[in-house]
Amino acid sequence: MTESSLGPSARLLELFDGHRLTPTQRRIAHALVRHAAEAPFLSSVEVAELAGVSQPSVTRFAVALGYDGYPALRRRLRELGGEPAPPESPGDAVRNEHQQAVLAEIAHLRRLAELLADPEPIVRAARLLAASRPLPVLGLRAASAQAHGFAYFAAKVHPDIRLLDEGGSMLADRIERCAAAGASALLCFALPRYPRELMDALAVARDCGLTVLTVADSVFAPVAKLSDLILPAEVGTGLVFDTACAPMVLGRVLLQTMCDELPDAEARLEEIEQSAAARGLFLE
Repeated sequence: MTESSLGPSARLLELFDGHRLTPTQRRIAHALVRHAAEAPFLSSVEVAELAGVSQPSVTRFAVALGYDGYPALRRRLRELGGEPAPPESPGDAVRNEHQQAVLAEIAHLRRLAELLADPEPIVRAARLLAASRPLPVLGLRAASAQAHGFAYFAAKVHPDIRLLDEGGSMLADRIERCAAAGASALLCFALPRYPRELMDALAVARDCGLTVLTVADSVFAPVAKLSDLILPAEVGTGLVFDTACAPMVLGRVLLQTMCDELPDAEARLEEIEQSAAARGLFLE
């Protein structure tokens, strides 16, 4: 992928990639990615407000990236081709928080589409997951629904899916048993607020020699340090409880690509359809 072919969010991710950032600096990076179109035109004070940090922290962030200060970083952001967001027309005015939450999710999906313009990370992840026998799928608390949904459909095409959606002292045992049974990779869904036991589970997976592939809300999420590959998809925070449309879609995209890596996936699906029809399983 050439730099010019990437969207604003993807270009910022490339700019930040490879730098060791503090938790505060990761918050700044995440805020800039979330507001990629406006980022080249924001002052350091505005960036600080978006990220919920101090203005000096923004300056230190720019220095950590190798720039003399925030003005130099902003010049680089402008060179990357960011454009200001188009003005809102009266017909587009958002009248309530519910509409704002929906529009935010649409924006998250658009940024996900930008990232998917480069298929290499998804293809790489799919190959690793398809080759793992068994394939453990991990997701705790808020992420358990994402893990369960992926595992439900993946079991239709993969011969041995093992869902890990409950924490506790047995979780490490189950991961170790997966590794002993021949697993080579683990798929993790990690969403805020990142349970401590999830981090412990990923550490166990790494100790067992498993390749950890994680769908998380940001490449700067705490789970990144325990993951071999991060696939980012933002969550919405505009309602009382977070919304996770983009992680769900990314999971389905990953599953679709995984099907392409499983030579008998189509035959398995055909068998399932024939069985369902014979039993009258569905109304339509």
